[in-house]
Amino acid sequence: MSAPESASPSSDRFLSRRRFLETSAVIAGALGLADAATGEAAQQKPAGGTTPNTPVHPLDPLTPDEIVRAVEIVRKARNVDDSWRFVTVTLAEPGKKTVKTFKPGGLVPRQAFVIAIDRSHGRPYEGLVDLVKGVVDRFDPLPAGLQPSITLDEFSECEEAIKRSPDFLAALKKRGATDVQLVMVDPWSAGMYGTERPEDRGKRLSRALAWVRSEAGDNGYARPLDGVVAVVDLNTMQVVRVEDYGVIPLPPEAGNWHRSYQKEFCEPPRPLQIVQPDGPSFAVDGYEVAWQKWKFRIGFTPREGLVLHNITYTDAGRERPIIYRAAICEMVVPYGDPDERHYRKNAFDIGEYGIGMFANSLELGCDCLGTIRYFDARMNDSRGQPVTIKNAVCLHEDDVGLLWKHTDWRTNQSETRRSRRLAVSFVATVGNYEYGFFWYLYQDGNIQCEVKLTGIMHTTTVAPGEKPAFGTLVAPQLNAPFHEHIFAARLDMAVDGEENSIYEVNTVSLPSGPDNPYGNAFRAEHSLLAKESQAQRSVNGASARYWRIVNPNKTNRIGEPVAYRLIPGENAPPFVRPDAAVMRRAGFIAHQLWVTPYDRHERYAAGDYPNQHPTGDGLPIYTAADRSLVNTDLVVWYVFGHNHVPRLEDWPVMPVASLGFFLKPDGFFERNPALDLPPPDKV
Repeated sequence: MSAPESASPSSDRFLSRRRFLETSAVIAGALGLADAATGEAAQQKPAGGTTPNTPVHPLDPLTPDEIVRAVEIVRKARNVDDSWRFVTVTLAEPGKKTVKTFKPGGLVPRQAFVIAIDRSHGRPYEGLVDLVKGVVDRFDPLPAGLQPSITLDEFSECEEAIKRSPDFLAALKKRGATDVQLVMVDPWSAGMYGTERPEDRGKRLSRALAWVRSEAGDNGYARPLDGVVAVVDLNTMQVVRVEDYGVIPLPPEAGNWHRSYQKEFCEPPRPLQIVQPDGPSFAVDGYEVAWQKWKFRIGFTPREGLVLHNITYTDAGRERPIIYRAAICEMVVPYGDPDERHYRKNAFDIGEYGIGMFANSLELGCDCLGTIRYFDARMNDSRGQPVTIKNAVCLHEDDVGLLWKHTDWRTNQSETRRSRRLAVSFVATVGNYEYGFFWYLYQDGNIQCEVKLTGIMHTTTVAPGEKPAFGTLVAPQLNAPFHEHIFAARLDMAVDGEENSIYEVNTVSLPSGPDNPYGNAFRAEHSLLAKESQAQRSVNGASARYWRIVNPNKTNRIGEPVAYRLIPGENAPPFVRPDAAVMRRAGFIAHQLWVTPYDRHERYAAGDYPNQHPTGDGLPIYTAADRSLVNTDLVVWYVFGHNHVPRLEDWPVMPVASLGFFLKPDGFFERNPALDLPPPDKV
């Protein structure tokens, strides 16, 4: 089964793309900064260029015309009518050999990966379409029990169906919510927990939650309609049932965050201009980016969002590979409340929905500062029509302070170099939360991945006078539950070539004795992780643990294998029990490090189809064979989590929390690779 890329949803929880763009345009107009459709601003124009409409490389994302062509080929070859949904139409990335042997100007191989659902029979399919030959190479039904991710159209249609349901309207009336138009519905994935009813088996379901606004522009998350769950069959768009767990009075306070509700503002900071009068230092050719000594290609999928391909660094005139493909491939948000109303809240925002379809149209002056190069994201709706999100990916340079400095007081010599980094990013609004995904390249060979969390916390209601046991009271009767945000990065490493091994490094203190007579001795101990079972590891701050991806076939000038270090940043283990249902569905969270030999079909940490998966899939299954990891093509999976115990200061909009990791050269270069940077101009 080839690896899928899922398209994804949006309604009130997942803002419809049309409404989101309309809202962005209104806000941008009020700011006088940018047009959501163009990203142009008064103070400085973007760096220029457009997202290519003609593929020139095997890894270029599908164009809108190719999406249309792929759908037409499937419709004709398989007699697919308008009742079908197209969940995903995206590039089927070719094999490494095809990519590496491709010559510019040659015939570009183009295959589309397609996931579609026959709604009338409730049967999903996946297939491959050869766009060059105009044929369907394969089109197979998924095994029983597997469901593709939920589409944008399903979310909006689900909300409409719920608002027509007599049972749902009756539940609203019991709670004093008389205007259904003020109700906002979040169609959550149904998951699989072992407590499902027999009549639900085999159905494509959503368990929808609801909130109510007091007026059209109100923050609905301030007033949860707690205890009301609408279960919807997404194929028939029928409300299967409305579960009512009892009436709890609505919280009394608003939680509005928009400027129109802000009565007064503090004194603004004075203008800070970030300008590059000579233009940026990067160059863009289609989807290929060159900056300083770095080169890479930008990709984008509906499921993962931003993807970086073929990351290389030019050293002494030689272009040296470091990573073949890098992306955040999965995430899960387990909530810690065991109540019957809440224990199923474990959202897989990438695998169950698809983070790429939630990408914002970024705005100069708000989301981005400086001289920006934008890339559009091209995807599809469930009717098979192309959808373009303007300015979904932002490319720009940052000044980030000191890179290196030294002053010799004896000779009065002093040298300083400022650190410039290249940032490539996108931001996704997944209902209440915003996730910013940032990749940074530094002049000294460092690579950083940072995820920024902001937006509005998920909320529930508590009775007057009650103190929540599994959350924080952020306003009267309003609870923000304890939860985690756990991400998985898939790093297809190629440190100076594809034949790599991995070592764990722990710093240990030596016992007192002849080898440590003064008690001050410690050293770094390196351990080869030779098999998949040995490479299921967790972070350890007590030993300053990190991992080295080495190429045993290439040595540096002191005879050691060249390497890159994977250095953890903020992290937290999962706090759910090992026997929790979410651990079966998201087995990848059991460890922070997994390593596998490359297999092009092993793309996602929770497997290809985590939505309602009956048994769980992904890394625990991939690694069961306990394959060798010595001197082979390695994929490193790093899992990192933010433990969110909410604060009052996180309401009504959460200030950014950041987490991530670094990849740093470790004997990869002969010396500091940024030593040749010219001195900065003094102001």
